[in-house]
Amino acid sequence: MAVRVSSKIWREYLFNKVKSGGFGATRHCSSAAQTPVAPLPKKIPHSSKKGRLFTGTAIGLLIAGGAYVSTADEATFCGWLFSATKLVNPLFALLDAEVAHRLAVSAAARGLVPREKRPDPSILGLEVWGRKFSNPIGLAAGFDKNAEAVEGLLGLGFGFVEVGSVTPVPQEGNPKPRIFRLRQEGAIINRCGFNSEGIFAVAKRLGVQHGKRKLAETSSTSSSSNDEVKQGGKAGPGILGVNIGKNKTSEDAAADYIQGVHSLSQYADYLVINVSSPNTPGLRMLQGRKQLKDLVKKIQAARDEMQWGEEGPPPLLVKIAPDLSKEDLEDIAAVSLALRLDGLIISNTTISRPDSVRQNPVAAESGGLSGKPLFNLSTNILKEMYILTRGRIPLIGCGGISSGEDAYKKIRAGATLVQLYTQFAYEGPALIPRIKAELAECLERDGFKTLQEAVGADYR
Repeated sequence: MAVRVSSKIWREYLFNKVKSGGFGATRHCSSAAQTPVAPLPKKIPHSSKKGRLFTGTAIGLLIAGGAYVSTADEATFCGWLFSATKLVNPLFALLDAEVAHRLAVSAAARGLVPREKRPDPSILGLEVWGRKFSNPIGLAAGFDKNAEAVEGLLGLGFGFVEVGSVTPVPQEGNPKPRIFRLRQEGAIINRCGFNSEGIFAVAKRLGVQHGKRKLAETSSTSSSSNDEVKQGGKAGPGILGVNIGKNKTSEDAAADYIQGVHSLSQYADYLVINVSSPNTPGLRMLQGRKQLKDLVKKIQAARDEMQWGEEGPPPLLVKIAPDLSKEDLEDIAAVSLALRLDGLIISNTTISRPDSVRQNPVAAESGGLSGKPLFNLSTNILKEMYILTRGRIPLIGCGGISSGEDAYKKIRAGATLVQLYTQFAYEGPALIPRIKAELAECLERDGFKTLQEAVGADYR
């Protein structure tokens, strides 16, 4: 019966999409690194060969899926959908990086991406900040800068999604071109410069999502005790992080971050202070011991003075750079412990150019480098910070993850959670179930019964 109903729904969906011509934004497999502010044209011209190619591929996938769904169970069909996105990925590579990224965000916002229906391996579940994560794999900030596609991205199977960076006042960011692919190296250089629609646009979108969540909770007949760990987050299933930045021309960084806290923290499961982007002049100076201490104290006070329910205010994290000296790391660790910071994200992009990319002419472009060449550098910084903080602060490992083995190495180096971005841009949705399966295999292979047991295992 369930299969027949699914088949009927699928046929109706296909009919409506074909009738309305709604295949302009295809399945989500981005090849870019940041979201542009400039609006995308509403549809690809029918005369365009690329447009016809995208449309034809999407229709073909849907027709094949419609035929397949009548003979497959839900889990099998879900797996087929994720695998099918690999067929679209090469088409995104034909587009300009920012155009491809815009299409990917648009597709996720409109639900034109697969939705994960299969449960995560139980070994991947863990509790952080009083909330249960179904898995530790998150999407880093920069993909959905303006919180346009939170529901669609969480539906892909991420354990958590981080939106932003969000600035108080809308700003265009740096001049284009500002995103450069290094395909062979699995890397991207970007110098976007906090292109953002501003906190009011983001707050409006998050407010709508928050309202839907509350309505669903109210209509639910199930209840939970006050002592029970919170399932999911404020945006629905999955955890939502909000990354806050400062405007390029602002002379008062603290005021910018405080404005972001006042406007957005009510919708966030955790907040991130971004003081490490290399594309905003002077921003990384806020990582100094005195500057960081003063900034964090002001932001903590602004957050704590707000009215909160029983669950309290959202955790506050700081995202740091990988280009830090040993002394810098010691200062950040000391501030984090003294002020009881809730966590650190390690790390942002690097301004260095590792040997593996130096022969590529694109490496001469200014901006932050992300992707595979960043893995060793960011993992070493992660290890150092885990040792310096004595494992007392949750760390999110970010930088160069392209496999479950990479995620596992980050976890063994001290990461409680991990984030990816660049490989997701290259590989698309099929990456997510692959990484989760590989990570579960790594944990089971080495005899860990829970993911938490593996955190910092190499340095305990």
